[in-house]
Amino acid sequence: MENPRNKSRNIFDSMTRILGISLLLVLMVITAVVFLIFQTVRGCSAGMEESGRIAITPVQIAKIQDIGQWEFLSISDEELMDTVRHGFFGDDELARIYYGTLRLGIDLHDAQEGWIKMDHDTVSVTLPPVRLLDEKFVDEARTQAFYEKGKWSEADKHALTQRAMRAMKARCLTESNIRSAEQNATSQFSILLKSMGFEYTRIRFKDKTQKSNT
Repeated sequence: MENPRNKSRNIFDSMTRILGISLLLVLMVITAVVFLIFQTVRGCSAGMEESGRIAITPVQIAKIQDIGQWEFLSISDEELMDTVRHGFFGDDELARIYYGTLRLGIDLHDAQEGWIKMDHDTVSVTLPPVRLLDEKFVDEARTQAFYEKGKWSEADKHALTQRAMRAMKARCLTESNIRSAEQNATSQFSILLKSMGFEYTRIRFKDKTQKSNT
């Protein structure tokens, strides 16, 4: 007849072995789950690093292009223009003072296809050339008659206005002013792109390059 004490010990040993095996299985399952979670998280992190690289989208490009005209330099000018008409009984004279404001900038609707794109971590932009944004820059309301003798038609006055406009263009549309407008454009465009999350920008005008790392 089996000793009750031995029987109890055998039962205890069996339960201990079962418990040990159960704990080992639980630890193995936990280890496997942790491993899988680690692999999944690492995979997601890599994907986020790869897909998280900032890239400019067609929607963003369209929104920027919708800005249209963008002024970068405004120049006020005034011109005194005169003309003389010789006649049999004397000369007629006309002198007028013209005021105008010439706005230099770009029109993003003039940008060509592919004007903005990513070059690794840099946004590469090719802007249309700086130009006069508005041909009607003479303020007709401020035009003053400095001297007028004789009879002058509206056509005569219009011709004098055209001369004043040509003079203003010659005085204001200089290489120096265009370069100033380009520098302002580079700075402001870089600020715009930085506000959109792009740290590095490269701004071009025609064949000339200006680079800004902001």
